[in-house]
Amino acid sequence: MNRRVLGLLVVLVLAALALPALYAPPEPVNDFHFSIIGDRTGRATPEVWGRVWREVSLLGPDFVINVGDTVQGGADELVEKQWDEIAPVFARYRDLPLYFTPGNHDIFSDFSEKVYRKRTGRPPHYSFGFQNAHFTVLDNSRTSDLNEEQLDFLERDLKEHQARSPKFIFVHKPYWMIPLKLQSGEFRLHQLARRYGASYVISGHGHRLVRLERDGIQYLMVASSGANIETQRNNPEGFRNGYLYHHVWVRVKGSSVRFTVKELDGPYGKGRMFPLEAWGESGPLFDPDDPAAYDKPET
Repeated sequence: MNRRVLGLLVVLVLAALALPALYAPPEPVNDFHFSIIGDRTGRATPEVWGRVWREVSLLGPDFVINVGDTVQGGADELVEKQWDEIAPVFARYRDLPLYFTPGNHDIFSDFSEKVYRKRTGRPPHYSFGFQNAHFTVLDNSRTSDLNEEQLDFLERDLKEHQARSPKFIFVHKPYWMIPLKLQSGEFRLHQLARRYGASYVISGHGHRLVRLERDGIQYLMVASSGANIETQRNNPEGFRNGYLYHHVWVRVKGSSVRFTVKELDGPYGKGRMFPLEAWGESGPLFDPDDPAAYDKPET
């Protein structure tokens, strides 16, 4: 065999070996972190909210999203001043992209909605993508559940972004809790999430931590990031009942999503950290006095 034929054979063999690499599926495009901040009001505890923001900033998320109730609201003549009072915090952390979810304290009238739009730079309902993940923010600030307009928007949005994964839905009031507690998934929000592959529904409003799961969909009510819960928190069973000052750190890599709950340290908490799956439908699945013995979350 002459050298030319031998060289050709070597080239063909190398090319054949390279074929699997050429046709291998691409690496996951998701590789990011974001932080979820809970309610600041009603009855704000400003020093708690300030500490939450400082901790979140030190973690360096790609963006922050809240679950609503940023100002106290209650009267049109007060709302502009209330947004003015917290503007310095947003200015201090202006390098962190921030997405808002409207709460009932934020939007309670037509005028307060106009102020909300101006101050947040966001409409009451919208969606956005980050890498291959998708986020839908809905508005039930002035309704007890989600009206048909919101649900129609959700369906259009999820259908349009079917190829994106994972998908997250944010809505302030956790009206989903009652049907899920009654073991029913036959409400339209759940049906749409199931149909279009939205795996996470995240709310606030109740100022306590609740996690439910149905049909592979995780439902989370984020507890307080500043709304006053001192009476409940100081109860011996306060933590077990979900009353804690905290924020949530979310790691998204490929299709994998990991939620870590980060409680504030003293005097507003004990600095407990735990993965969300360690919180069951009836509270913590670990000893609250020694969470480090249970798990060491990744950060």
